[in-house]
Amino acid sequence: MSSLSRELVFLILQFLDEEKFKETVHKLEQESGFFFNMKYFEDEVHNGNWDEVEKYLSGFTKVDDNRYSMKIFFEIRKQKYLEALDKHDRPKAVDILVKDLKVFATFNEELFKEITQLLTLENFRENEQLSKYGDTKSARAIMLVELKKLIEANPLFRDKLQFPNLKNSRLRTLINQSLNWQHQLCKNPRPNPDIKTLFVDHSCGQPNGARAPSPANNPLLGSLPKAGGFPNLGAHGPFQPTPAPVPTPLAGWMSNPSTVTHPAVSGGAIGLGAPSIPAALKHPRTPPTNPSVDYPSGDSDHVSKRTRPMGISDEVNLPVNVLPVTFPGHGHGQAFNAPDDLPKTVARTLNQGSSPMSMDFHPLQQTLLLVGTNVGDIALWEVGGRERLVVRSFKVWDLSACSMPLQAALVKDPGVSVNRVIWSPDGSLFGVAYSRHIVQIYSYNGNDDVRQHLEIDAHAGGVNDIAFSHPNKQLCVITCGDDKTIKVWDAATGTKQYTFEGHEAPVYSVCPHYKENIQFIFSTALDGKIKAWLYDNLGSRVDYDAPGKWCTTMAYSADGTRLFSCGTSKEGDSFIVEWNESEGAVKRTYQGFRKRSLGVVQFDTTKNRFLAAGDDFSIKFWDMDNIQLLTTVDADGGLPASPRIRFNKDGSLLAVSANENGIKVLANTDGIRLLRNFDNLSYDASRASEAVAKPTINPISAAAAVAAAATSAGLADRGASMVSIAGMNGDARNLGDVKPRITEESNDKSKIWKLTEINEPSQCRSLRLPDNMRVTKISRLIYTNSGNAVLALASNAIHLLWKWQRSDRNSSGKATASLSPQLWQPPSGILMTNDVADSNPEEAVPCFALSKNDSYVMSASGGKISLFNMMTFKTMTTFMPPPPAATFLAFHPQDNNIIAIGMDDSTIQIYNVRVDEVKSKLKGHSKRITGLAFSHVLNVLVSSGADAQLCVWNSEGWEKQKTRFLQLPTGRTPSQSDTRVQFHQDQIHFLVVHETQLAIYETTKLDCVKQWASRDTAPISHATFSCDSQLVFACFLDATVCVFNAANLRLRCRINPSVYLPANISSSNVQPLVIAAHPQEPNQFALGLSDGGVHVFEPLESEGKWGVLPPVENGSASSVPMPATPSVGASGSDQAQR
Repeated sequence: MSSLSRELVFLILQFLDEEKFKETVHKLEQESGFFFNMKYFEDEVHNGNWDEVEKYLSGFTKVDDNRYSMKIFFEIRKQKYLEALDKHDRPKAVDILVKDLKVFATFNEELFKEITQLLTLENFRENEQLSKYGDTKSARAIMLVELKKLIEANPLFRDKLQFPNLKNSRLRTLINQSLNWQHQLCKNPRPNPDIKTLFVDHSCGQPNGARAPSPANNPLLGSLPKAGGFPNLGAHGPFQPTPAPVPTPLAGWMSNPSTVTHPAVSGGAIGLGAPSIPAALKHPRTPPTNPSVDYPSGDSDHVSKRTRPMGISDEVNLPVNVLPVTFPGHGHGQAFNAPDDLPKTVARTLNQGSSPMSMDFHPLQQTLLLVGTNVGDIALWEVGGRERLVVRSFKVWDLSACSMPLQAALVKDPGVSVNRVIWSPDGSLFGVAYSRHIVQIYSYNGNDDVRQHLEIDAHAGGVNDIAFSHPNKQLCVITCGDDKTIKVWDAATGTKQYTFEGHEAPVYSVCPHYKENIQFIFSTALDGKIKAWLYDNLGSRVDYDAPGKWCTTMAYSADGTRLFSCGTSKEGDSFIVEWNESEGAVKRTYQGFRKRSLGVVQFDTTKNRFLAAGDDFSIKFWDMDNIQLLTTVDADGGLPASPRIRFNKDGSLLAVSANENGIKVLANTDGIRLLRNFDNLSYDASRASEAVAKPTINPISAAAAVAAAATSAGLADRGASMVSIAGMNGDARNLGDVKPRITEESNDKSKIWKLTEINEPSQCRSLRLPDNMRVTKISRLIYTNSGNAVLALASNAIHLLWKWQRSDRNSSGKATASLSPQLWQPPSGILMTNDVADSNPEEAVPCFALSKNDSYVMSASGGKISLFNMMTFKTMTTFMPPPPAATFLAFHPQDNNIIAIGMDDSTIQIYNVRVDEVKSKLKGHSKRITGLAFSHVLNVLVSSGADAQLCVWNSEGWEKQKTRFLQLPTGRTPSQSDTRVQFHQDQIHFLVVHETQLAIYETTKLDCVKQWASRDTAPISHATFSCDSQLVFACFLDATVCVFNAANLRLRCRINPSVYLPANISSSNVQPLVIAAHPQEPNQFALGLSDGGVHVFEPLESEGKWGVLPPVENGSASSVPMPATPSVGASGSDQAQR
């Protein structure tokens, strides 16, 4: 192929990439063999798409081309083989061995035999060379480092790893230059040539006057910058601003001429794809003296469409040679298997009582749904439990503070509708926009605790939309209304900060957003105009027409990279479009709407992949990268013509308004699994409810929380759930509504409910695990993540491992109190014994942490830290000799190579095992560290110490964020007691265990939201959440074990020492020191004793749980705003170290 033909392929690759033809880009890379896209290759390896990895490689090399190529293919196939073995998929492993690895036998027969022998091992890590093999994710990352080195060294890849440094949209530029030339050759050039095709040369038809500049409506080019250009937004550009007779553009969007004069803002990019210097100043048109067809600047055209490597900011002038690959969230080949990921199954049907107008899922609680209706009601639903936690009818909180027009309007017609409800980004507030002047902001404190926060008489007429944003790091409320204005209010005080005027019709919607530290607001009006505003009172930066020219809403994809709008015209024509931000032009228009929509269509986005809209009595879905309709769902019928819709945070649930005042909640597979856990977690309250029909308490809602930091109101992250208190009629009330009734009836209820006391071994299932070696006491205890073994660390520095085997009586092989396990040792007979240095191990502070895949344990007993292979018990390495000695260990949740190590000198060391290096040293405590816990949602590390102090550290930069001392009971001044911490499954709250108390803390504010003090009991020795965070198991130094309800720390069951200690042993001589929860069985726990014994406890099969939930006191089951999650498979990093 000639050099020019080769270069043409690169231009086509660039064009395909800019137009997001992702699969085609990589197919052409492979078939041409000109450019090896390392980023795409890395992504496919990380995702384990091995067939695609080899197929892509085949365009550049084959197995036997050279030794580098052979090594590349071998490493890939070996990894595929090991992963099959790790999943115990032996048929697949054999297939890989025969089809993929046998080809290497001719080159190294001994190696092939050794690989074959791995099939005979229960765990291939028993092979010495593979003993350090971690989990799949880390193994792929390690292999990828080696592969990149091999590829870079392979001569066949020379000159194929770097993409040519081209100006943006080079192929378009060449085409436009050709059009210019063709236009100059026209005998009768028209002022505005209408170029409709590239298939034949351009030629102007009838004589029509002088030559003219660019065709403004060129379908290829979109809407192009006018000659002269406009300065872009930014704070400090190289050109000084001067007043301009037209508005300045936002991110390259060009305004239509206006009679209103707004000052321009100095040059510099807003980061939405605009050039950093005005395109007209940077690239004069060709040639200026010869009017021709205009073409876009290479710096401005399609910059926002460029794909980026993961982790690179969306800057304007990235060179083209970083051209990869896939957008985050848009993996290879996903476009056409979309329907499987969409929520299409009706999982819940709720009766709201009036017609839903707006809905929004909580940003942190996956199943908590806020609803506003056509009669002004707002409701808060726990979707999982089908419970309405709160319902409020519209009323003005302070009529005297309202304007006279509002007072008069309400007297004349008290009817009010909700136009919009929305949560704040952190879920602590929600806003309600009403059809009459008013905006009300409520604070949400968990469960059904909803309180009045702010009432604002915001607009003359209706308030059409409301949103939250964070300009200048301060939470604000944005409103728009019938008075043609947009207003910004302080969310804390209600003070008005900005009023934006410029629309000539009622403002229908607002969409705040930010890019590259520039905060702005899009607004749409009923005349179809789109405008954009900065927080500066300098007027609109954009004046543009929306498709439909009537009711339009705008929203960004969740990652903030793509902008969409949905509009309906007065005639009923509906449009969903994606915008090219750099040009201010419609990039694609999605097809599939009804000819005449019966109402205004609502839409939403999810997963950075899908669009959904309510139209034609159904929900329609599109893939963002495909204009054709993906699928349609009618939700089993019963939908209005244009149903209201809203996704939750992870796209697993979709709320849809239905006929007869209903709401249907659609779910995908993950959503069904999420909701099913509510059925499994329901408790039997019949003993309380049969006698007296009183308010009942729902189980804590089950849903994994996801941290939200969205500032785009249209896409506020949404997600999970809380505790509710239901009234006798099934309608939930706020605490203020419920309190009086419960106070009146509490005496009766107390006669019914009774604490469950377990005094006899026959009242529960308990098992002392076999021990054939003498140990003095159990210092640490944990279940393996698989749930089939218990690991203990004794005070003499020896580890004990009990394994349950699969059998007819135990088909799952999981730990159980019904069947005795084996005290396991490897064939070599060696013990996992910690280094004890010169210290007395009985006096040392032992600690350990288990890897997520149960392959190795890191442990210390006063000496060096040891890393043990859990299969062979061999010591893989030791490091960090004292002093100082390690007193607590925790694996980083995202990287097993990073360990947080608490020390007896009060410091915390962040250690990288792979490079044997201390990355950070954290100082904040005054005594030894006794507890560490990571939150992978909040990206923080919480530490506790013998100083009774809690510290929160940012786990990215390791800065200390907050610190607080425990609230110790009056008169209790313990000396150097251990304080332990463990995260709730929502990863936002955490349990604090101290000898004097149990407490639940909220992490971001470090507030104690619930506390139980051991005033009349023996000191607490240890406690832990159950695996689903519904319960707290606590053991005491008088040998009792108590089970608490986690939501409110109310005691529900007490197990007395007589249950598990022989009659001849006094509880003053033997105490439980540590307690561990099973990772999948919510009611199973294990107890480690001071005599070296370990006991496993479960309730009787006939009971199925520990006791009965305590009744409500004073109208509150709980003041802890936290959910319980359905997932019961806690990872190693999520389990508390015992």
